[in-house]
Amino acid sequence: MISSVALSLAAFIAYITWRNSRRHTLKDIRGPPSQSFWLGSEKVLRNAKQVGDLEFQWAREYGPTWVTKGCLGEEVLWTADPRALQYVFHTSGYRFSKSTVATETTRLFTGESILVTDSIDHQRHRKIMNPAFGAAQLRTFLPVFRRSAARLSQKWKDTIQLREESDGYILNVNETLSRMTLDVIGEVGFDHRFGVLNDNGADNELVQAFNNLFVDTLLNPSSWDIVFKSIWRFLPQPILNCLKYLPSREYSRFATYLQTAIKTGKTIINEKAAGTEKGSKDIISILVQSNLTEDARSQLSEREILSQIAAILVAGHDTTASSLTWLLYELSKHPEDQQRIREEIKAARATAEARGDDDLLPNDFNNMTFTNAVIKEGLRMHPIVPTLLREADSDDVIPLAQPIETKSGKIINEIPISKGQGISASICTYNRLRSVWGEDADEWNPNRFLDDSRERSSLGVFANLMTFSAGLRACIGWRFAVLEMQAVLVELIENFEYRFPAGVEVIRLNAGLMAPMVEGKMHEGLQMPLEVTVIS
Repeated sequence: MISSVALSLAAFIAYITWRNSRRHTLKDIRGPPSQSFWLGSEKVLRNAKQVGDLEFQWAREYGPTWVTKGCLGEEVLWTADPRALQYVFHTSGYRFSKSTVATETTRLFTGESILVTDSIDHQRHRKIMNPAFGAAQLRTFLPVFRRSAARLSQKWKDTIQLREESDGYILNVNETLSRMTLDVIGEVGFDHRFGVLNDNGADNELVQAFNNLFVDTLLNPSSWDIVFKSIWRFLPQPILNCLKYLPSREYSRFATYLQTAIKTGKTIINEKAAGTEKGSKDIISILVQSNLTEDARSQLSEREILSQIAAILVAGHDTTASSLTWLLYELSKHPEDQQRIREEIKAARATAEARGDDDLLPNDFNNMTFTNAVIKEGLRMHPIVPTLLREADSDDVIPLAQPIETKSGKIINEIPISKGQGISASICTYNRLRSVWGEDADEWNPNRFLDDSRERSSLGVFANLMTFSAGLRACIGWRFAVLEMQAVLVELIENFEYRFPAGVEVIRLNAGLMAPMVEGKMHEGLQMPLEVTVIS
């Protein structure tokens, strides 16, 4: 029996290797040497000390498009080229599906959400969800953003004053930012009060399910798991549907989160069924109300709605909290930029007071040009999802904005690819291309977004960045995220000063998301310690 299983496994691996070896369209594209037959360069990439460092190095050496070896001899096309990204994500968005690994990994923690749908279902999900993220709807969320930010501000003040630290107190800002944004998404997403900001989280099931979720599941994967995932695209869907039952830590942690999110979703929906007023404007009410139509194309099943809740909980709070964390990290190193934001806030408040408003309105935030430049620069330097994975649904030709030199010495401006070709879009590399952002692309410089003289192509959905992806599958909640970051950043810069503590090294690790951790303390999980002082 054992020998039969071993023989079958060997035959399966031989078949995959043979399939991978049949593709020759990329054989002349330059790239780094393979580290091993079994793992290619995948292990080295996943275990890099800092997200993006290898990609930055390879882009400098080979140009913004290169090839690496994946597992079992697979060739992976990497690109940060603007025209290639525009073609893959926008022009031909539905002809480049999310990779099987990306889809099935996402399915483990969001179920049948919009994040895992094929092109037909994606259009249906997007059409139904769009009204919940429109500009008019977002304006109604601003008071929630402001109240939640004020609660966070008061919590920090109480903590600092309790310790009687006149010269500042070291706070792990990521932890409380994450809880605040979870409260926000509960209120604006589901009209539900999680109340986790002022809770230590010990007894909160959802907080525990979230705690270090991606660190526990995607950081520093084992060699066997990397190889295992590489064969997913050869497995039938019924087998892939059983991944959630695997007993290892990664799969059980994702399963626990999804079960907790669905349980939370059912509670929320039951609350609404029992007493929600008609016309509620929270996101989930809009989705539920869509099912009152008779058109099946404008409906989501109960399973899909519960899956959207799981997806919104992750995408609606974790990514925003991480982006704000990295923003404060950069500002802690640039006190002059903090002061410039405060001056802009003061001017905006004077304008609001002159017209008789007690607080700032959406247009006031949009008119804070330097504050918005800081937000854009933070998103550029620290894209929370540093890489997006796609697979070609058919033979195609990918155009390039920047020609590359091949191994044989040719200069090419397009790359023919075959059906099934894996493509890794390096978002962090694109966001630092000197041809797009200037010679100081590796440096913090918000002023680049105030320079109207520099012409840039329009890529992505916000500020020519790929941080929210681009095209047909771009992040549906990007406007939500930007407005929330505006509201929270203004509150936190107006009330506190930030300094980066001496002797601390924060590194950005690849845990699916760009995760901040302290060198030497990675066992403590996500950490962003900053010295925070109350502005009197």
